[in-house]
Amino acid sequence: MIPPGGVIGCLGGGQLGRMLGIEARRLGYGFHVFEPGEESPAAQIADSWMRAEYSDQAALQSFINGVDVITFEFENIPSEVLQQIADRCPVFPEWQVLHICQNREREKLFLREHGYPHAAFAVIDSEKCLEDEMGQIGVPSVLKTADFGYDGKGQIKLKSGVDAADIWRQFDYHRGVLEQWVEYERECSVVCARTRDGKVSAFPVSENVHTNHILDFSIVPARMDTGLQQEAVELASAITEDLNVVGVLGVELFVGKDGKLLVNELAPRTHNSGHYTIDACATSQFEQQARIVAGLPPGDATLRSPVTMVNILGDSWQGRNPPWEVLLEHPDTKLHLYGKSTPRVGRKMGHFTVLGESAEGAYQNARALKEKFNV
Repeated sequence: MIPPGGVIGCLGGGQLGRMLGIEARRLGYGFHVFEPGEESPAAQIADSWMRAEYSDQAALQSFINGVDVITFEFENIPSEVLQQIADRCPVFPEWQVLHICQNREREKLFLREHGYPHAAFAVIDSEKCLEDEMGQIGVPSVLKTADFGYDGKGQIKLKSGVDAADIWRQFDYHRGVLEQWVEYERECSVVCARTRDGKVSAFPVSENVHTNHILDFSIVPARMDTGLQQEAVELASAITEDLNVVGVLGVELFVGKDGKLLVNELAPRTHNSGHYTIDACATSQFEQQARIVAGLPPGDATLRSPVTMVNILGDSWQGRNPPWEVLLEHPDTKLHLYGKSTPRVGRKMGHFTVLGESAEGAYQNARALKEKFNV
């Protein structure tokens, strides 16, 4: 165990790192950030910021020398970097988890090998392979990059009559995954936590509504049958165990038209759909991550109030200053901004949560506030 007073190091300096750092500092830990980019929301609240490339061995060693444990806040870190530093400083989750989850091919193969329900897929590495597998998987289907895809990026939907040669030229990646198109009733997710000694706990299931491939609303409790919610928690918990995660894991799922669950994607970190936990749970997903990587007992993940989380995108800044009073005047609303300087269209700049007496009531209030905020 690393007691309060120690230092947690974070690879990556985005908003997930920022919210982790806030909780780490509240618990009494120092917080150091390693971030190559020019802007770092996490560094704004950190004790120190090492700005260097992940390939900079001297900078990494200097960073390691100043911390007691290391975690990360996004997947686009070379897993070999974690592997290299693991013998010099504890790293959670371990590099093997990142190696699997940062690549769709390895992630899908993991799900297949362990018998978890998922959409039919095939690994694609050539135009001929794509043509052959389109015949097997069928259309509609979706071709996704093996690496570096998020918020709908790196994906092409294939429809009836498409030409494999044209699609492969558009794709412009050497390797990808072709997935069967899933006709789903709703999307949901579960954030799980697992301690160093293997104890798993899960936050309540979040029902997720996307717009233009970006998460728009997270509704908790999910408006789903309680038995299906329990099944989602059990699936996510089992995956967390099979991956040997120490830390937190976001598990995204589809509820098919047939009422059955399919695992969509895994994220070996805190998750956008889990932001509701800051205001609505006894322990937030960020505090849970800080606790677990430091070796402290996990916190209570109980939901204290129904809630809806709404992402705030850079669209809200276009041609004006956003009307913050719309949100702040509402007694059950909490605002969280990420300290980003450039509000680009589609960029996540913050979020707000709306508490309520019921999931549906909180959701309807959140929809009304968002509409008023964006007018």
